Amino acid sequence: YDEINLNCGCPSDRVQSGAFGACLMRDPDRVADCVAAMQEGAGETLVTVKCRIGVDDDEPRDSLFSFVDTVAETGCNVFIVHARKAWLNGLSPKENRDIPPLDYDLVADLKSERPDLTIVLNGGIPNLEQSRNALERFDGVMLGRAAYQTPAILADVDAHLFGEGDRIDVFKALSNYRIYMMQQLDNGTHLHAMTRHMLGIFAGLPGARAYRRHLSENATRPGASIDVFDDALAIVKNAADRVAA
Repeated sequence: YDEINLNCGCPSDRVQSGAFGACLMRDPDRVADCVAAMQEGAGETLVTVKCRIGVDDDEPRDSLFSFVDTVAETGCNVFIVHARKAWLNGLSPKENRDIPPLDYDLVADLKSERPDLTIVLNGGIPNLEQSRNALERFDGVMLGRAAYQTPAILADVDAHLFGEGDRIDVFKALSNYRIYMMQQLDNGTHLHAMTRHMLGIFAGLPGARAYRRHLSENATRPGASIDVFDDALAIVKNAADRVAA
């Protein structure tokens, strides 16, 4: 479905200076006004909100429940909760991804006490097995770093979590993506803009390191063509053939 998300969880310096992102958790009335305006202009498009469980010295239960209840009054009923506090004073954005402790139980309490809301868990979920476990308590899970660092994990989602169909063939998916890449190259998009997010797609497989190195070194060059991508895929395919032999 189509979705517009208002992110009230990002702790970066940029969002702090602009008074948005995680800062907005301290102003739930403003978020509610924003969500109401978004819903009015979004038509049939679903408006959702992503947040943390609190900011700095906030008491997490009070902060999270108060924020969600205020925003839910607009009719918004889908909340994606990163189960960590955002520490805006004293921690870098990178540290905010790991150091504040996760509190899945608090988010589970939110779901239990607000059963009419759709609560999606985010934060520190490394694989599909833990995603399956989380789905026993939550309406959904959001994978961030796990999906970015090892994109091939998404090929198993339908089969592993929902029992629907077989694992998606990664090479077939990339073949379909290649068609899109060709179109975008014709439109002037640089190859690196399309390959830099898929460097980890073959993580753990023979040839993965050489694949990453080839794309990293060549896709950034001016005028890099689809041949760079094709050559990178050939590296992995040849490595797989050698192992099979």
